[in-house]
Amino acid sequence: MPFRRLRDRRRRERVAHDLYTAIIHQSRSPDFYLRLGVPDTLDGRFDLIVIHAFLVMRRLKPVAGELAEEAREVSQALFDLMFDDMDQNLRELGVGDMGVGKRVKQMARAFYGRVAAYEDGLAVAAAPDDLAAALRRNLYGTLETPPVTSDIDAMAAYVRDQDHGLAGQDAAELLNGKVSFGAIGGGRP
Repeated sequence: MPFRRLRDRRRRERVAHDLYTAIIHQSRSPDFYLRLGVPDTLDGRFDLIVIHAFLVMRRLKPVAGELAEEAREVSQALFDLMFDDMDQNLRELGVGDMGVGKRVKQMARAFYGRVAAYEDGLAVAAAPDDLAAALRRNLYGTLETPPVTSDIDAMAAYVRDQDHGLAGQDAAELLNGKVSFGAIGGGRP
């Protein structure tokens, strides 16, 4: 039995790694920065990772039946991996050991705040511009000049499209580490 738990944990970690790799790959697309005006900064990159991780975790949340526990555990493994990666990246950027824990806690609080805002923005009862307002505050919040409204609207449409697309993806495929994100559209020509 202990070997089975170890094997299951390793499998979840592999699946989380595959999902996280897809999240990072999508988040690094130049179209976000060139066509949708996302700031190409540490904050902008963090926010794109958060959006994509949120969308994958949101898709795993309603999984029911025999896959429910596995979905919950994979979601947790994805979260853990994401913040382990953030920790490692901060260390590589030269943040001292004393400051890393504090910064990771700040990032975790930021993650939860953004997740709540994006959940509210995607809720059935949400006002049409709730998601855009959340993106303006978070994803575009560090811009020195006001973001272009069409960029925010295009990003909100992208998030809705990804949410819809992920809802149609097979849960078993996700639990095997396979996720597909759609194209990045809209924004500036």
